[in-house]
Amino acid sequence: MTEVLLAVGTRKGLFIGRRRGGSWEFDETPYFNAQAVYSVAIDTRGGRPRLLAGGDSAHWGPSVFHSDDLGRTWTEPAQPAVKFPKDTEASLERVWQLHPAAAEPDVVYAGTEPAALYRSEDRGETFELVRPLWEHPTRSKWVPGGGGEGLHTVITDKRDPRAVTVAVSTAGVFKTADGGASWTPSNSGVSAVFLPDPNPEFGQCVHKIAQDAATSDRLYLQNHWGVYRSDDAGAHWTDIGEGLPSTFGFAAAAHPHRGGTAYVFPINADSDRVPADHRCRVFRTADAGKTWEPLSAGLPQEDHYGTVLRDAMCTDDADPAGVYFGNRNGEVFASADDGDSWQQLASHLPDVLCVRAAVTA
Repeated sequence: MTEVLLAVGTRKGLFIGRRRGGSWEFDETPYFNAQAVYSVAIDTRGGRPRLLAGGDSAHWGPSVFHSDDLGRTWTEPAQPAVKFPKDTEASLERVWQLHPAAAEPDVVYAGTEPAALYRSEDRGETFELVRPLWEHPTRSKWVPGGGGEGLHTVITDKRDPRAVTVAVSTAGVFKTADGGASWTPSNSGVSAVFLPDPNPEFGQCVHKIAQDAATSDRLYLQNHWGVYRSDDAGAHWTDIGEGLPSTFGFAAAAHPHRGGTAYVFPINADSDRVPADHRCRVFRTADAGKTWEPLSAGLPQEDHYGTVLRDAMCTDDADPAGVYFGNRNGEVFASADDGDSWQQLASHLPDVLCVRAAVTA
């Protein structure tokens, strides 16, 4: 019987659900009570799954915890797993992203606020700052987005461990081909409608990037206005927003097995951050953005105001794929058939900040 684990990070704790067959059960109480959980990873590489969570205690500050028993117990390192070296004169606000590398079994990347990239070689127990990105010559011109200056997306290449792509709000996309020794802005074709020059080398407010299942060089990007696709690993981007009710949004996810299939959740506008047309709908493309279809079977049909944040939508690795999203209303929805139909798993949670799911057995 297939088992799926669903981790829901909220502004007041981490909620964990488990599906065995077709039935979902959630643990009785949240983990990291009263902590904002901005990032979660479910690392299924190797023989023993490991969960990682980026907690943010208002009293103790941010930390990275790990669990080797599917979330039932958690360990916090004796020393902070992620911290800024003294010479940077920076302090950690939160961990926005935790990403198990695609080609290196023990490597985990962390993206932080202030915007920085960290690398772990022990599955997330200790991390080291990737200094060439922190010291990038454009950094002094990076401007925090509305939610802060966060490095919120990390994409790794299963073919080449040296190739890493990151996205920063609001600095845009940066790439390395040499394992982090050097970084290049990679925003050609992505607009920045809020700047005097709408097509700068960097400075775009990229909200999320997802990698295609079949073609590693194909990426999908949800921008602060604009949905884009790259077929050359981010060197160039093409607008694929036609057919969507709005091209503003935060979340983007890719199908785990089907090439050309991706999901977004359109928002009305940057000045009106509610679902497009006040309708709770996920939009799916099956042809790499040439066309889009709304998915709403089983979702609320009345006027809806639940905004989905950048890391609050994901897919699992089941077949057919599970698709999940949570919103700022504290609702969590799941599909077990690639998004064709949905059920509500939870309601009245705190703001949902991030959602991750994976087959664990």
